[in-house]
Amino acid sequence: MTRTHPTIQSLGINDLVNFDFLDPPVEDTMIRSLSQLYALGALNDRAELTKLGRRMAEFPMDPCLSKAIVVAEKYECTDEVVSVCAMLSEQSSLLYRPKDKKILADTAHQNLVKPGGDHLTLLNIWNQWVETDFSVQWCYENFVQVKTLERVRNVRDQLVQLMDRVEVKLVSNPNPNDPIPIQKSITSGFFFNAARLNKSGDSYRTVKQNQTVHIHPSSGMLEKKPKWLVYFELVLTSKEYMRQVMEIQPSWLLDVAPHYYKQSDLDNLDDKKKMPKKGQ
Repeated sequence: MTRTHPTIQSLGINDLVNFDFLDPPVEDTMIRSLSQLYALGALNDRAELTKLGRRMAEFPMDPCLSKAIVVAEKYECTDEVVSVCAMLSEQSSLLYRPKDKKILADTAHQNLVKPGGDHLTLLNIWNQWVETDFSVQWCYENFVQVKTLERVRNVRDQLVQLMDRVEVKLVSNPNPNDPIPIQKSITSGFFFNAARLNKSGDSYRTVKQNQTVHIHPSSGMLEKKPKWLVYFELVLTSKEYMRQVMEIQPSWLLDVAPHYYKQSDLDNLDDKKKMPKKGQ
């Protein structure tokens, strides 16, 4: 989905719907994007940047990612979340699987998987590479693209500099064995992308859009299939697939986005499919 970035509002352009763009976006898309920024807390009800929105605008990235970084300060895990966000920017070209070493590659990749979701696996890959002093050999042994990790390192360094500019402190999770602060921070940015496992167990249904989606085959969560999750993005091939999924508790949605979710949104989700649409 096309998203409006709060940087546009930071330039003093508030009436985006009527603004004279050289290549104007579709009006419905613009309105949806503005609604998303409002739900993220980046805009107030007059479509003006909030204090949170001004901080988010400093990060040249998806607003969902910038929201996660800023909110991570509250959960005292900005060090981990900025690493995850940098990894997400390059996740599509991170791992490789040579035809003549498929079993070795699959085993190596499986050993990198962390409980809780793909975001935590990305963080584990980053941390292991850092611990080996950015070793090229480690990348070869684990079938991870070294050039991709080098790009991640560059992106992360830039994000840390921007964090300093907006006075977001770089702090590490005080309890490395407790990933919940990291998961809640990411959920704060991606609460739109929440989905619940269907009763059949073979697919998911998005909470708000009531859309049938599936975990991408490359996900480390494919076998576990948590009941609730959030995803980074949707990819349409033979099915609508969720890439980079993370297990959540439904109560977190109420915690991080009480203005967007009500308990009724989370109850009896599977029954929505049976409900007739308006006008039917």
